[in-house]
Amino acid sequence: MTKIVIIGAGSTSFGPTILNDLFAHADRLRGSEVWLVDVNTEALDLIARYAEKLNLAFEQPFDFHATNARGEALPGARFVIVSVAVDRIAAWQLDWQIPLRHGVRHVLGENGGPGGLSHALRNIPLLLEIARDVERLAPAAVLLNFTNPLSRLCMALDRYTRVPFVGLCHQIYEGHHLVNRALGLVAESGDWWADAQAIAQRVHITAAGLNHFTFILDIRDACTGEDLYPSLRARLAQMPADFAPLSRRLMDVFGLFCAAGDGHAGEYVGFAAEVMPLTGYDFDAHARRSRAQWDRLRYLAHHADLSALRASLRPAHERAVPIIEAMRYDLNRYELAVNIRNAGCVSNLPDDAIVELPAVINARGAHGLRVGDLPAGLAALMRREVEIQALVVEAAVKGDRRAALQALLLDPHIHSYAQATHLLDDLLRAHARYLPQFA
Repeated sequence: MTKIVIIGAGSTSFGPTILNDLFAHADRLRGSEVWLVDVNTEALDLIARYAEKLNLAFEQPFDFHATNARGEALPGARFVIVSVAVDRIAAWQLDWQIPLRHGVRHVLGENGGPGGLSHALRNIPLLLEIARDVERLAPAAVLLNFTNPLSRLCMALDRYTRVPFVGLCHQIYEGHHLVNRALGLVAESGDWWADAQAIAQRVHITAAGLNHFTFILDIRDACTGEDLYPSLRARLAQMPADFAPLSRRLMDVFGLFCAAGDGHAGEYVGFAAEVMPLTGYDFDAHARRSRAQWDRLRYLAHHADLSALRASLRPAHERAVPIIEAMRYDLNRYELAVNIRNAGCVSNLPDDAIVELPAVINARGAHGLRVGDLPAGLAALMRREVEIQALVVEAAVKGDRRAALQALLLDPHIHSYAQATHLLDDLLRAHARYLPQFA
């Protein structure tokens, strides 16, 4: 029996996708004890009802439990999947709006720039609280983290806990979509996940760097082994000007194409706003999607019959469940992208950086593949970001305003001391109830 704990299970997107992946792998994980944890009782009740109904539809492969208290769920856990956030959307909106008022030309405000600083200051203490409970109650567990800003939170885990961890993000598949739109190898249906899987069967990408700032080192035809980079460069030169303009500019200057897409890459590049609109995240669209997701989940949980539920199940292809399976059965499975301690995998980044790169997964953990040097200019950009991340972690853990200010002054979006100090004051004031370490 394997005990799996899912913390943040009540999320509108994360909870159902992890459950769908669990049932897609039910044959190998049958008999596992699965605990669903969330502080939102209403959301937890709904996801627990959905889980139990899926369990009936698939002949009860799992033993489900639900609780608001992670301390009840964690004892004896082998795997802990975490996707949590402090006041996710409302706080993010402030992280977007406040820097704009100070003249910061940023493109997303989530993982890099001043918004990424603020986001990390809120979420690092929460993740460390969870990790310390894991250390105490489930010392054999591996923590699979989806919480953003991913690199910064994983660095906090690495520096302040003994918990083995893997950071997970599906953004590598955006690179597959971009490559395919340029090369036209696979006809896309409009289903992002299904298309991504089809493209990954046709195109093999090796990418490395930092989360949301990874670059394609090698791209091959999965059937013939042909190097597709020359064709990609030629086709990108012919694409419309509004197709991945930042990633194309970065490739022209540094030699490699970004696998994360412009929105995320732009959080680490000071000149992103020269080629990208300052429209930010579409919070209204997110609210509409969330309502639609909950309406669908309520229908499936309360009204759909079991045969319809079986027919509706689609794996999300998030990587947590395949990684659990690979660790559980010692499969030596190849993964396209995991976030782990560098330890020499990228030769010209610090050993203690959290890097995103391919790995082999087995019972002994996630083993990053050695990819050698990145181009010198890209490595320089990433080393600066790693230093910023380290300062942000120190600021979040110790409530160190000076470290937070240093992180802002190193950031490529900040252009004056006065701007940085006033902006930091406003962010700390706006989120004061979530930042007791700065009181």
